[in-house]
Amino acid sequence: MRISELSAKSGVAIPTIKYYLREGMLHQGEQTAATRAEYDETHLRRLRMIRALLEVGRLSVASIKQVIAAVEDESLPVRQVLGTAHYALSPAVEPEPGEEWRSARAMVDDLIDELGWDVAENAPTRDELAQTIVRMRQLGVPVDLRPYVEAARRLVAEVELDTIPFDGPRDAAVEAMVLGTVLYGRVLDTLRRMAHESESARRLGV
Repeated sequence: MRISELSAKSGVAIPTIKYYLREGMLHQGEQTAATRAEYDETHLRRLRMIRALLEVGRLSVASIKQVIAAVEDESLPVRQVLGTAHYALSPAVEPEPGEEWRSARAMVDDLIDELGWDVAENAPTRDELAQTIVRMRQLGVPVDLRPYVEAARRLVAEVELDTIPFDGPRDAAVEAMVLGTVLYGRVLDTLRRMAHESESARRLGV
């Protein structure tokens, strides 16, 4: 397909596609003339992945390039490619000085060990959860993670991972992982807020 058709099918404007080509985020098409190239389904799939990372994952161009580099490195197992995308989705969290942080981070590490979860020592989610625990304690919010642990485990194991095509193209796997992680997260958060409204009305009788 020509670039105009690629744009129409992907929903990405031609100038944006040309930008992705210049930046190396999208591989070059097959040159058929001095000013013409042909594109195929691999380009369409890559554009879908970039859009998922950019629009749903809210990643920076620099972070997207890191994910794409992992996707294109055939020596990396799929798990590591997905891990790169997962880590890119996590907000940057700086460890805080003091005992509060050390205690919260120790709680996170102990919880992961107790659950037997395979989470890397440098996973940004460890610090992200530790920071949340610090804030909960500072605000006097009870830190009882057990119900959330079980809910997260079941959602991931029984629902979300089944949406990722592990045996398919790596771009498609990353796209599915990003969409699932972010969108299922939003669904869960929205349903919790609905449940809060409903349960509050029941308990308060209004």
